[in-house]
Amino acid sequence: MGRIVVAEACDAVAISRVINAAYRVEDFFKVGDRTDAGEVAAFIERETFLVARGEDGDVTGVVRVSVDGVRGHFGMLSVAPQAQGTGLGRALIAAAEDFAREHGCTWMDLEVASPRLELPPFYRKFGYEVTGTAEWPEAALQTLKYPAHFVVMSKPL
Repeated sequence: MGRIVVAEACDAVAISRVINAAYRVEDFFKVGDRTDAGEVAAFIERETFLVARGEDGDVTGVVRVSVDGVRGHFGMLSVAPQAQGTGLGRALIAAAEDFAREHGCTWMDLEVASPRLELPPFYRKFGYEVTGTAEWPEAALQTLKYPAHFVVMSKPL
């Protein structure tokens, strides 16, 4: 499975490749890539990406983590298609939660796209519960093939 470490700016291209490959499952309701190297690089400047590296050093999984007071947040959880089903997603969630705890967080939050009906049950296995909804960002509405919103999930750490 490799090791999970904090990403560096030079990882932005590899991170965006893994995210876009993993998010292809959203093509049924969304148009285009999930992100690009520029957006990832901007996130790396103000937040943290944790990356899983395979034995060859290649990025095989990623998760974006941020801290706001006692609340941690993770998103963009992505595992390269060839590494899916190996437990890497579980390991990345645990690493994100550990990171948040180490930074004083007592809660962890995430959002899932409403058309991804399989995701709330997936995250419930890790102790997350639905705590609300959030609007799709207005600037990204043109990427939707039909209306969608976010389902907010949280858990105490």
